[in-house]
Amino acid sequence: MLTIVQQDHLTVKSDLKFFNQVQQWFEKFSLQYLIQRGWSKSQLYRLNLALVEGFTNAVRHAHLSLPPETTIEIELSLWMDRLEMRIWDYGKPFDPNEVPEPKPDNLQDHGYGWVIIRRVADHFVYERDSDSRNCLLIVKYFLEGQH
Repeated sequence: MLTIVQQDHLTVKSDLKFFNQVQQWFEKFSLQYLIQRGWSKSQLYRLNLALVEGFTNAVRHAHLSLPPETTIEIELSLWMDRLEMRIWDYGKPFDPNEVPEPKPDNLQDHGYGWVIIRRVADHFVYERDSDSRNCLLIVKYFLEGQH
């Protein structure tokens, strides 16, 4: 049975001014644990992008009508074969699979977050947990030699 190799947790307020803190926290985790395990910089760049898109969606959409003091919790769990990223918010539940992909010939100023997350993740799910929170789970499997 596989066990968690490394785990870290970050709690920030629902405010985009914490965007850089989220990115730096992920980069520190990546440098300490993922690079040495063979994850490529391009994989980590895409994962960082998916993470900040998830964070940004929580701030801009899930917490739109909530006070900025509302927290967003983020957890990274490194397994031998994968990285799991979880982002918890307190917004109203919805199904991201119902969010249409933007059409290539129709430029939009928003709506690309779920597209990015779908393309980066090997698996993702957004569901309500027992604490009346939503959890976005983004899973990326590690394949040796993949860069």
